[in-house]
Amino acid sequence: MEFVKRTGPGLLLCLILAIPSWLLGHAFPVIGGPVFAILMGMVLSLVLRDRTRYQAGIAFTSKKILQYAVILLGFGLNLSEIAKVGAQSLPIICTTITVSLLIAFFLRKLLAMPCNISVLVGVGSSICGGSAIAATAPVIGADDEEIAQSISVIFLFNILAALLFPTLGGAMGMSNEGFGLFAGTAINDTSSVTAAASTWDTLHGTNGAVLEYATIVKLTRTLAIIPITLALAFWRTWQAKRGGSASNGSFDIKKVFPFFILFFVLASVITTLSTMAGVDASLFQPFKELSKFFIILAMAAIGLNTDLVKLIKTGGKPIFMGVCCWVGITCASLLMQHFQGLL
Repeated sequence: MEFVKRTGPGLLLCLILAIPSWLLGHAFPVIGGPVFAILMGMVLSLVLRDRTRYQAGIAFTSKKILQYAVILLGFGLNLSEIAKVGAQSLPIICTTITVSLLIAFFLRKLLAMPCNISVLVGVGSSICGGSAIAATAPVIGADDEEIAQSISVIFLFNILAALLFPTLGGAMGMSNEGFGLFAGTAINDTSSVTAAASTWDTLHGTNGAVLEYATIVKLTRTLAIIPITLALAFWRTWQAKRGGSASNGSFDIKKVFPFFILFFVLASVITTLSTMAGVDASLFQPFKELSKFFIILAMAAIGLNTDLVKLIKTGGKPIFMGVCCWVGITCASLLMQHFQGLL
């Protein structure tokens, strides 16, 4: 009861922002509910100066609810889907992810950017936008302003890709399969992949074939969340263990290692084994939808904890990094298709 009294007001405030954001996300899928939620939260934070009453609930939502969202996200990942498009898409996916992470790594050094923002922009650009950021942020201990900044950068290039890529693909004379691969590997957020592939289907009269193929490619790419987050988790745990040993010999793995990632992996394994056993994949659809809503809820809380003025003032370097990652991924996807004889 004490927990409800302490967190209730803040959780209710986030819910009030999340519901219209969810509806707006369905009305404007190319933008997405998380972006609406984070923007509403940031605007409200300018008005709601005294957040003492709400802070406990906001903190719970931005941290714990975000972790629950990632766990539920695992129910939308079927590991067996890799086999369907893996032969063609996996080399391209691995290349684009590597290129994006390397660009983020070198620009962090060159621009003297904070490590967490660099990781979030690199991972968000290369894997699956907001979902990858949501999964990675708790692993590396990113704060709310770093998450908000990364989401904002990713959103900008989602919109540009959804608008420009169908025209670019048509000008390059891409095949339907080639554009499906291009959209699935070079656009980072699922909603923008869907928007671009649907536009291509409409322009070329493919009756939804490109949308279906691009979605499978994107799903395969989303699976990279698992090794990336686990690698970051073990790296952070190793660093903390080394630091703890060096200082006073004390180290508590429960405080450092993000065990929710293991539940995320378990959820994806359950989905995979169940579908292989003949269980209808639609059984897991409610978990996927709840995961999306929890992410929107958490983004509302993150927006409430973000200083919009400061975000604008410090946004130049992350946006430049986002441009470089986006261009790098686009070029890597096209080059890999060229080398594979798919263009």
